[in-house]
Parts: sequence; C-alpha cells; structure tokens
Amino acid sequence: MSYLVPSEFVTKMVDAGESKVFMSTRDTVIRAYMAGAILALAAVFAVAMTVQTGSPLIGAMLFPVGFSMLYLLGFDLLTGVFVLTPLAWLDKRPGVTIGGILRNWGLVFIGNFLGAFTVAVMMSIVFTFGFSTDPNEVGQKIAGIGEARTLGYAKYGAAGMLTLFIRGMLCNWMVSTGVVGAMISTSVSGKVIAMWMPIMLFFAMTFEHSIVNMFLFPSGLIMGGKFSIMDYLIWNEIPTVVGNLVGGLAFTGLTLYSTHIKTAPKRVSKERISVGRAA
Repeated sequence: MSYLVPSEFVTKMVDAGESKVFMSTRDTVIRAYMAGAILALAAVFAVAMTVQTGSPLIGAMLFPVGFSMLYLLGFDLLTGVFVLTPLAWLDKRPGVTIGGILRNWGLVFIGNFLGAFTVAVMMSIVFTFGFSTDPNEVGQKIAGIGEARTLGYAKYGAAGMLTLFIRGMLCNWMVSTGVVGAMISTSVSGKVIAMWMPIMLFFAMTFEHSIVNMFLFPSGLIMGGKFSIMDYLIWNEIPTVVGNLVGGLAFTGLTLYSTHIKTAPKRVSKERISVGRAA
C-alpha cells in the first residue's frame, strides 16, 4: 500500500495547506462546490440505506464512499482546510497570512454550501415527485433528522449547546484524520482504506459535520421539517462549524505537526552522558 512515514505525510499536509491558500478564487469555489455536492449525495445514500435495511450501521459503513470519491478527485471540504491551511502559517511558509487563510475558509464555506444546497433541492424534487406529493420515507427521515438535531439540542439550553459543540469537535477529529488518511499512502486502495475507517466512525456515532448538515437541514426544511432557518443556524450550523474548527485543528493538525515536524529534543540517557565525559 506504499505507506508514508508520519514525517513525510505531515510535510504533505503543510504543503497542501500552502497550496490551498494560494489557489485561485475560481478553482477554490469549484472544488468546494463539488465536494459539498458529492458529500450530500453520500448522505442521501447513507440515509436511504438506513431506511431500507433498518440498520444505521449499514448507512455508516457505506457513507465513506462519498468522502473517498471527493478527496480522490481533489475537491475540498471546509473541515479539511480548517486543519491544513493553519499549518502552512505555523510553518512560516512565505506569503501565508491569517487573511489568506480566512479568505480560503470563506470561499470553501460558500462553495460547500452551494453544492450541498443544490443536491438538497434536487433530492427534494426526487422525494416528492416535483413537490406534487408528500415526501417518501427517506424524505420524511431527513426532515425528522432536522428537527431532532436542532430542537432536540435547544430544549436542553446551554447543556444542549455544549453537547452540540463537543459533537462537532469529535466529528472533525475523525474527519480530519480521514483527510490525513488520503496522504499516508500513494496507492488508491491504501488511501481509501485509511479514509474509510475514521469517516465510518464519525457517521456511526452521529457526530455533527457542518457540510453534511448543509444538506440535511435545508433539505429537511424544504420537505416540511418543523423547525426554522434560525433554529438550523443557531442550534446546529454555527456551533458545529466552530466545533469542527477546534476539534480538527487541536486533535489532528496541531498534534501531528508538533510531534512529527516540530519534534522536541531527544532525551539523553545518563549512561551516554557518563561515557561522553569519560571520553
């Protein structure tokens, strides 16, 4: 599977972050749009398989197909650039600034949302035969997810907000590990296996992923979910984005960078010190 050692793939992470900061606006938006659209289709697929089989585990096992597709095609998710671009700034790559990083994040957010929203509208048409009937079973399931994961948090107040934030952190810990997984092998099979494991874990544990939610909640609203746009923004999307940023950067980006690039000096045993002095 052509495994790369950590020092090699973490260097690739920094290189990727630098490349994304300097990418043109057009390419950044196109790649983000396609990433959001493909991940949304994967979410539909996972929900449909869950409904058809009655097993959420089946949906979780199959969802990573979308993540693998979009990263093999070189598209970008907000959750990924949250982790990669700051590393280029920490590594003092020439020309990489906080402003450039924020620009990249903003463009990727817009592209991801537009892609996910496009699929939300298209699948709503499919689930309702062009809005001529009530949503089918999969559409009803998506609407129910929207209610449970907005109003379900809101009824617990601050405790619900904390839970939402932590779920966002845990999500991008795993999702960003999947992003790294695409870099630890030079073969397609190695990349897919390394991406599949953490993505399956996040989906099975129902952690909160900001781009998946860009599909689920607008789609739920279109199909009659009993929650509002403000419920979606305040009781899901905004806390989830912040949690994704903190979790991915803290648990994946900074930890890998600090221990594999900016390594601490090695300890020297007392025996070596004694031998050195004697010599």
